Amino acid sequence: MPRSLKSPVPPDQVHAARVDVAERVGTILEDIRERGDEAVRRYSEKFDGWSPESFRLGRGEIEKIIAGVPGTVLDDIRFVQRQVRTFAQAQRDSLLDVEIETLPGVHLGHRHVPVAGAGAYVPGGRYPLTASAHMTIVTAKVAGVPRVAACTPPIRGEIPAATVAAMHLAGADEIYLLGGVQAVAALALGTETVGRVPLIAGPGNAYVAEAKRQLFGEVGIDLFAGPTEILVIADETADPFVVAVDLLSQAEHGPDSPAVLVTTSEELGREVERHIERLLPGMPTKDFAGPAWRDHGEIVVAGSLAEAFEVADSYASEHVEVLTENPRQALDRMTDYGALFLGEGTCVSYGDKVIGTNHVLPTRGAARYTGGLWVGKYLKTVTYQEVTDLSSSALLGEVCGRAARVELFEGHARSGDVRAAKYGNGTLPWNDEAGA
Repeated sequence: MPRSLKSPVPPDQVHAARVDVAERVGTILEDIRERGDEAVRRYSEKFDGWSPESFRLGRGEIEKIIAGVPGTVLDDIRFVQRQVRTFAQAQRDSLLDVEIETLPGVHLGHRHVPVAGAGAYVPGGRYPLTASAHMTIVTAKVAGVPRVAACTPPIRGEIPAATVAAMHLAGADEIYLLGGVQAVAALALGTETVGRVPLIAGPGNAYVAEAKRQLFGEVGIDLFAGPTEILVIADETADPFVVAVDLLSQAEHGPDSPAVLVTTSEELGREVERHIERLLPGMPTKDFAGPAWRDHGEIVVAGSLAEAFEVADSYASEHVEVLTENPRQALDRMTDYGALFLGEGTCVSYGDKVIGTNHVLPTRGAARYTGGLWVGKYLKTVTYQEVTDLSSSALLGEVCGRAARVELFEGHARSGDVRAAKYGNGTLPWNDEAGA
C-alpha cells in the first residue's frame, strides 16, 4: 500500500478556480463572436497593452525582427527544428494509404489528408516559449498543411523576437502578435482580418485552454490542456539531487503545476524533499516553482517497483521520468502517460526544448485515452469505396436490403434493392413506376 510523505492541496480549491475561468472566457468569446476585430483589439489592449495598426506581421517586419536575433540563438532554433522535423517525418512516413479488395471488384481504402489550415498558438506571458513554435508549426508543415496561422502575444509590450524567428523558420504562413483568448477566438471564429482555421494546436495558460475547450466542435483542437505535470519514478539507485532538480524544472511552469515523486525508497524521498527546500529559495523562478511545490507537490512511497508503476499509471501524468536501475521496464509495465523519459541521461526538459519529440502532451488524466500532439493530428484519415464488379454490387444490394429492413430503414433498403434488381436481373415490387 503506497504511503504519502507529502500531499497536495484539496481538489475542491482547484475546481473553484476553474469555474471562474470558464465564466470569464465565455463572456470574451461571445463578445468576439459578435464584434470581431473590434473586440479582439479591445481585449488585446486590456490584457497585453497591445494595439498595433495590424496584428499580423508583414514580411519586412519579420525580416527586421529576425535580423536582431543573435546568430547563436538562430542556430539553436534551426538545430532543434531539425530534430522535431526528423521525428515528425518518421511518424508521417509510418502512415500509409491503404486499399484492399474485399470481394471481387469491391475496393475499400483510406487516405491521410492534411487539414486545410491550422492555427498554432505559441504562448508568451512571462516567458517566451519559443519551443512551442517548433512543435506546432514544424509538425503541421511535415503533415502537409498548406496554411499555418501562428499567434504569439507580446511580452510586457515588447515583440518576442526569438519566438517570431522560430515561427518564421518553422514555416508559418501568417504570424500575428496576438495572445490569450482573443487569439484563439480569432483563429477559431474568424474576423474581418484573421481567416478562421479548422484546427488549433498549442499549449497556453488556463484561459487559453478554456477557450479551446469551449470552442471545440466549431474548431478542432489538439488536446484539452491543463497545467504542466511531471511524475518521477525513482528507486534507491536514483540520485536524489537530480530528482529534486528535475521536479523543480517543471514546477517553474506555473504555480499550479503538479510535481510528483513516486519512489520505492522512503530515505530517497525525504532526501529529495530536503534538496528541494534548499534549492527553491535560490531559483529565479521561485515565484512559480515555490507555490507549485507547496500546493501541488507530492511524494509517494511505494512498496515495490511494480506498485510504483501502478501508482504512476493512476496519475496518467503528462511527463513520466523513470530513474530506476532498469528504466526500460516502464515500456512494458506502463500504459497511461503522455511521454516517458527513460534513465538519468534524459530528462523532461529535453523533451520540452531540444530532443525532437513533441512537447504538447495530455494533462489532467487525459493520457488515459490519448497521446500528445503529433503529425497525425493534422491529418484526416478518410475512406473511399468503389465497386467495379456488378455481380458483387448485386450481392451487396441483397444483403443491404435485408439488413436495412431489420432496422426499419426502408429508404436504405431500396437503395440496395435497386442495385440487386439492376445488376442481378431481379424486380422491384415496391416500385409503382416500374416499367415507366
